[in-house]
Amino acid sequence: MQSIMSKIRKRIYGKGRGFVFSKSHFIDIGNSTAVAKALERLTVYGTIRRLARGLYDYPEKHPVLGELPANYERIAKALAGRDSLRIQPSGAYAANLLGLTEQVPAKIVFFTDGANRTIQIRNRQIILKRTTPKNMATAGQVSGLVIQALRYLGKDHMNDRITGILKKRLTRDDKRQLMRDIRYVPAWIGKIFRLLQE
Repeated sequence: MQSIMSKIRKRIYGKGRGFVFSKSHFIDIGNSTAVAKALERLTVYGTIRRLARGLYDYPEKHPVLGELPANYERIAKALAGRDSLRIQPSGAYAANLLGLTEQVPAKIVFFTDGANRTIQIRNRQIILKRTTPKNMATAGQVSGLVIQALRYLGKDHMNDRITGILKKRLTRDDKRQLMRDIRYVPAWIGKIFRLLQE
């Protein structure tokens, strides 16, 4: 048990603070029961933090604030698992990440090419929602984030304030990426992509 625990601890330290994981990240180290017991002990020792059933992190620490909340994108990646499943922030959370809305939603939705999952982390729900290949075509790109944020806000809510924020926020490379991915968007979002090039 000690050697399993020390191997797990070593891997966690190697990933650095902020690492979010489940026992599936250590299946090569020991069987499911032994790994679960080791994670339980590391939680009791205060080395790691239990976020929800079967989900942990190696918390980031701030000199004044202490332990910081876990990063939602890292949580979603851990939930997506070890199978290289892709995730894409969507809805209100995508808009929030781009600074188009100020409020962090109570339900944080990520599109995925994996299975549907929902997990409660304190007062927030993190939802992995299986979606179409077209929605996942731009996953991991800034264009994917912009597409999902604009879809959430809707065609009727587009205005100069939103395009102004995006113009400031996006780099020249980001704007080029939008044009490379314009084939994945409806005409009204395509118009905004072109407007952002000016």
